[in-house]
Amino acid sequence: MISFHPLTLADKELIVQHIIPTDNRDCNLSFMNLISWSFLYDTEVALHEGWLLFRFKADGHNAYMAPIGQGDWPSIMQQLTADAEQQGHPFLLFDVCEKSFAMLDAAMPGYFYATSDRSFSDYLYLRTKLASLSGKKLQPKRNYINRFTAAHPDYQFEPLTPAHFDECLQIDTLWAQEKAQEIDSGDFTYESERRAMESVFTHWAELDGRGGVIRVDGKIIAFTYGAPINADTFDVCVEKADTNYEGAFAIINRDFARSLPEQYVYLNREEDLGIEGLRHSKLSYHPELLLHKYTVTTKHLPAIH
Repeated sequence: MISFHPLTLADKELIVQHIIPTDNRDCNLSFMNLISWSFLYDTEVALHEGWLLFRFKADGHNAYMAPIGQGDWPSIMQQLTADAEQQGHPFLLFDVCEKSFAMLDAAMPGYFYATSDRSFSDYLYLRTKLASLSGKKLQPKRNYINRFTAAHPDYQFEPLTPAHFDECLQIDTLWAQEKAQEIDSGDFTYESERRAMESVFTHWAELDGRGGVIRVDGKIIAFTYGAPINADTFDVCVEKADTNYEGAFAIINRDFARSLPEQYVYLNREEDLGIEGLRHSKLSYHPELLLHKYTVTTKHLPAIH
């Protein structure tokens, strides 16, 4: 029997110890994301036979993430399917990356059925490219920055601290007046994102967050923050700006990438949720790769969408 318990801040060390050394780059595995969105998904965690396991609620039924660890894949998968049956729910795995699905399929050939949704693929970029914006493909981004710096030559980039939080929330409110209706997508709504953001700010010290703000004439006009996923990948959880300042998004993106330690080879800028404008923006930075993720069920059960 797997002993799941509700995810809390006390689980940080357990989770970080198991995820940081891996090659998992899924944005949903950063502890900041896991804990700040746990209110929405009733996230639970367990360490079972050396495997790190997550169980949560999705559209009213239980779901799991792919097991993290090494060992007997058939055994742990059989135990997860048994847990789902015991809970009275069909078995469902979310956010299964291609490598994990290959392991599942190799361990239990022909047993699982996978579907994918492009809207939930993560965008991964080389940190050095976002920091330099070199090359012909990124010339439009450099143009935005050149116009911004010409208009605001005395702008400042500062590391995000609790002293900035109130102004950041004001920027978020301003941004939402224009964009909130565009981003509402299933469970992801402006209200849920705001609650997750407030949770991050409340527990900033415990979450080891890193972020940055852009000031113009003493006023914050853009901010961003995130946290590590593993040893070489940093998750950019939030990026907001006052759209009245042309180039504000481009400058906060570049300057934050420049501020991060060199150990981070990749920046995961998360999914586009199928939102046309967001997809265009993320593609315009020419990602190094798209991390496709699958929804997995057992073949003897109907696929769940």
